[in-house]
This record gives sequence, C-alpha cells and structure tokens, in this order.
Amino acid sequence: MLLARGVVATPAFMPVGTLGTVKSLTPEELQELGADIILGNIYHLYLRPGVEVIAALGGLHRFMNWDGPILTDSGGYQIFSLAPFRTITEEGVTFRSHLDGSQHFLDPEKVVALQEAIGVDIAICLDECPGYPAPEAEVHQAAARTLRWAQRSLKARRREETALFAVVQGGMISTLRKEQAQAFRELDFDGYALGGLSVGEEKDLTLAMVEATTPELPQDKPRYLMGVGTPEDLVEGVARGVDLFDCVLPTRNGRNGMAFTSFGRVVIKNAAHTQDPRPLDEACGCYTCRHYSRAYLRHLFISRELLAYRLFTLHNLYYYLDLMTRMRQAAAQGRFADFRREFYQNRLEGGNSSG
Repeated sequence: MLLARGVVATPAFMPVGTLGTVKSLTPEELQELGADIILGNIYHLYLRPGVEVIAALGGLHRFMNWDGPILTDSGGYQIFSLAPFRTITEEGVTFRSHLDGSQHFLDPEKVVALQEAIGVDIAICLDECPGYPAPEAEVHQAAARTLRWAQRSLKARRREETALFAVVQGGMISTLRKEQAQAFRELDFDGYALGGLSVGEEKDLTLAMVEATTPELPQDKPRYLMGVGTPEDLVEGVARGVDLFDCVLPTRNGRNGMAFTSFGRVVIKNAAHTQDPRPLDEACGCYTCRHYSRAYLRHLFISRELLAYRLFTLHNLYYYLDLMTRMRQAAAQGRFADFRREFYQNRLEGGNSSG
C-alpha cells in the first residue's frame, strides 16, 4: 500500500494511538518493533488538544514525532457509543463531549476537513454505526446514510495526497453488506473499511460478515477491518482477504497483565508465575522476552510498577507485528494454508492456557 509517507506492507496491523500516542511507548520504540503505520482518532483529537493546535504546530506527524504514515478514524464508532448524548440527522451528528459536556456538530465535510488539516495519510469518512442487535429497518437506514455521507465526503476532499477510505456498513445482514460493498465499488475511494463489526456479536457472525463483504470490494485497493481483534481474528481476516487491522487488545490487555504468545495467552497475575524463570514466550525475540522472567514481570505487575505496562505492551505489539510479518511471508511463498494450520496447532499443543 503506497502512501504519501511511504509503503505499508500488507497485510498490516496498526498500533492504536488514539490521542496521538501509543500508550507507554515512544515513536522510536514503535519503529524498532516494526510498525509501518499507526492509528489516531479525529474525534478525540478534535476535542483535545484541538485540530487548530495540532495544525499550528506543524501537523500530527510533527506534533507526535512520528515520521511514518498515520490513519485517523472518523470517530463514527465513538459517536455510536455516546448514544444517550448524540442526535443523528441527514446533515450530520450533534453530540455532547464525553470530556466536559460541551455541544458539537460534525458532518461528513467537516470530518474530512479536520483530518486533512492535521496532515494524516489516510482519512476515514464519517459513518453511522448501528448497534447490535438492531431492528432491520434501522440497519438499512444507517447503511444508506453512510453511503450518502461517503459521497459527500468524496466531494469535500481537497488534498489528493491524503488517501480517503469509505466505511461499509450493513450490520449483520450479509445481503445488505454485499449490496453496500457493490455500491461503494462504483465510487473512487482509495480504500474500503469494514465497520460496525465487533460490537457484541458472536465471532462466527463477525467472520461471516467479513466473508460476505471482501469479495465484493476492489481487489487492488486496501480492505480494512476496523477494531478487530485477537491473533485468531487477524489470521482469519487475512484468510478472507483483509489487508489492514487495528485493535486496542495488545496494548490494553498488556496493561492488564495479559500477554499474547505463540501458544496462547499468559495471565501474569496467576500465582503459578511467582517463581517461574521462563520468559513470556520462549519462541519470542522481543526485548521483554530476551531480558525478563515471568517471575519478575509478575512482581512488577502485582506491585503496580509502570515498567510492567511498558514491558507487556512491548511484547504484545512485537507479537502482533511479527505475526503479520510471518503471514506476509507465508502468503508470498504460497503457503498461507500451511501457516494457518501451524498457527492453530501451536495453540492446541500449548493448551491455549499457559496460565
């Protein structure tokens, strides 16, 4: 995927830096981990510190000292989550800030302009995300409005160097997802995001919606599965044609003392790790696994030492980014099916419950 600030090898995972930072890590550490692109959120940055502040200080890249590509989410999901505090009309969304209760209005044109103003590499159109479960009529209405908002977003675009991605909605209705993807395919977007998933539905249903949608989208443009997910989700998403992922799980779960490993998950607070000299994952080459035992990591976490959060975040992001690298290599070698089988075999042999 070629962007203004470089090439992003796909399939790729984007560490989440909602407020212009991936929690507990520096940009240099992210680069060392192998991150090509990170994600921010224009809804949150608009509220704090404000787009005017970021633009005046040279744009988001300079503001946060990150030289690589940045994608900003439009905030559609955040607005969805603020249901008691927002009103959606054809024109846009009126909502109250979760920070101070102040009232704001965002429409498709303004959301594009805000993202262009801070110089991001990929901007996401404003969309309407229905809840789950939701009445079928409501899902159809949200999908139709999302398509109209996307058309308005295209007309509002001013900076050609900023790639613009549309969001395909459609709830858990596979036929509607297909129809929406087909409609979006006729529009000249730089990429296509699959939104409205991982909102409480069963995992099999998530994958079924992905499987129904990706074949209907252009094969020569990136397909981005928003907010998903676990290592298993990444593998299954790639198997279904997804190119780009983001999720808070590796960072959030890391801060809560849970490590993703090649054989499953490690919950460090468990007493079994009190005197365990092993690293989190003996097959892992990250800084944390090369230098620290489970016993020490448990001590840090139980003691609420800040270093624990950094070391777990370093490990989890290394694992996710390395997983993507290995999937890219397997796909290039024509052995992705073998990789997928080995991925699950490792979990089976590890019992997927190392404590």
